[in-house]
Amino acid sequence: MQSVEITAKTVQEATKAAATKLGVGTDAITVTVLEETKGLFGKSSVRIRADVVASAPAAVEPTPAPAPAKAVKKTTKAAPKAAAPAPEVEVEPEAPAAAPVVEPVAKKAPKGRAKAEPKVEAPVEAAEVEKTEEPDKEIVATDVDGERLTALVKELLAAANLQVNAKTGEIAGRYVNIHLDGKDAAFLVGKHGEVLNAMQYLVNIIAGRRFDNGVRATLDGNDYRRRREDALTVLATKIADQVKERGEEAVLDALPAFERRIVHKALSGYEGISTYSEGEEPNRRVVIAPAD
Repeated sequence: MQSVEITAKTVQEATKAAATKLGVGTDAITVTVLEETKGLFGKSSVRIRADVVASAPAAVEPTPAPAPAKAVKKTTKAAPKAAAPAPEVEVEPEAPAAAPVVEPVAKKAPKGRAKAEPKVEAPVEAAEVEKTEEPDKEIVATDVDGERLTALVKELLAAANLQVNAKTGEIAGRYVNIHLDGKDAAFLVGKHGEVLNAMQYLVNIIAGRRFDNGVRATLDGNDYRRRREDALTVLATKIADQVKERGEEAVLDALPAFERRIVHKALSGYEGISTYSEGEEPNRRVVIAPAD
């Protein structure tokens, strides 16, 4: 099967370029989006792999009957024998070629359009985390919840043989903040907080199945969360200024749910600006747009 990888601004452009390079029509290839990069103010790129789909075999036409031999005057040559009819070929019916598989690409929203959250079919684990973006106001964590979540974190730290202390911090709504410090605390933060985010995700998945009360934990090691919140607030405000000046929406890099909440909260009172999220976990992004 022939295949080719193409990079272009949109999936449609990449599909046409791939079909041209393979020498077939766009309906004869399947397209798989390998990578999709979105930048600020609508600048984006996408890389696809296009595979040629085997087309349906052509119908077998019956061999026409040979024309009758013409009489030849005074000749000793025999009339040529009629060609034997071609053997019949039994053709297996083949399913029609599938239409190109194209993943949806976020487009710049025209001014005045009402923006709505896209419907996302997410796995159970991702859905549980995403619910934290719009917390249920009726769920309020208690001191007992804080003790149980902290005990769960200590259990994981002991299993990993890490020299890290965990203690319950402030409780706000459904969230219990757990502070981590000690000799190995830096290892739990990781580059750009990736390890801390992964551990927090694991803790909340286990807590959701073990306690099933809607309470969630936020982990902070060496004050990383506080510093990260300050940085995100500054970044969101700076981009909001540019969006308001240009009149164009901007798409931030993918963020976990609790960091998206920081951006939404930072710009909730910003005049002339609205925010919403789009995409699927773990590539869900915040869009900062001019208010309608």
